[in-house]
Amino acid sequence: MKDSKSAQTKIEDLNELRSYFSSHNVVREYISHSSKVHSVGWSCDGRRLASGSFDKSVAIFNLERSRLVQDFVFRGHTGSVDQLCWHASHPDLLSTASGDKSVRIWDTRSRKCAATITTKGENINIAWSPSGATIAVGNKEDLVSFIDARNFKVVTEEQFNFEVNEISWNNTSDLFFLTNGLGCVHILSYPTLELQTVLKAHPGTCICIEHDPTGRYFATGSADALVSLWDVNELACLRVFSRLEWPVRTLSFSFDGRLLASASEDHIIDIGDTETGEKVAEIPVSAATFTVAWHPARYLLAFACEDKEPPERKRDAGNLKLWGLSNN
Repeated sequence: MKDSKSAQTKIEDLNELRSYFSSHNVVREYISHSSKVHSVGWSCDGRRLASGSFDKSVAIFNLERSRLVQDFVFRGHTGSVDQLCWHASHPDLLSTASGDKSVRIWDTRSRKCAATITTKGENINIAWSPSGATIAVGNKEDLVSFIDARNFKVVTEEQFNFEVNEISWNNTSDLFFLTNGLGCVHILSYPTLELQTVLKAHPGTCICIEHDPTGRYFATGSADALVSLWDVNELACLRVFSRLEWPVRTLSFSFDGRLLASASEDHIIDIGDTETGEKVAEIPVSAATFTVAWHPARYLLAFACEDKEPPERKRDAGNLKLWGLSNN
């Protein structure tokens, strides 16, 4: 993919973004759970934000202008809700992975659980294919189950002989990516699950992976505190972000693919420019960040940290935060 933008244009774009966030850097905090929030995600239309928690529940918020209003809470899981994922084109459907050995599909219209799929282990990650046809879920024993989203049945399972950390689909849903403890990204064809290639992405454990909504990039985050940005078609590393000092736990691309949020145990969330690798902004935080998610149409970032409740600060706070609001 040839780079069509001139260096001058890239600098102008970068300065424009920095200027925007210098006046849009307000953080609002919302109480959503009784213990820590593991995962946040926006519905495809951007109207709703979901948060999944160690308290076994899923909270649904509505975005009203520039604030979140809690609408209702889904209950049913008997274990921690470790990761959640919305349907890519159906704004009412949400999937959750839990340590209770199940995956649940929730419908925000009926406010009910639409399906419960029993799986073989304690689930830690989930990825709904952009086509909407398949839900992949990974468990603590490195088994990945593929669920048919029409009949909610497990159609195939794949046991890996290495530590599977996070899973992701490409935008056309025909390639399946997973990161492992050896610093590699394995790329499999789907539905055949034949290994296409292995990328040696990092010297340290490769923790997280994220595809950008425009289909140009994917990013990987590692225990070596680095974030690598990759060209999807060339499978070439375009640039490395090295502003964090702790293992990178979570990544999210903005809707236009221009911004990449990276978070860790550092006391900042880094907002980088995918065109240049330069820092656009940073969000100060007071604790490790578990999860970040850009809004699908606006420069708003939802995130959740490992905060403790004051004053004794013994109990985990179940709060989520929204950044990118106007200072005016």
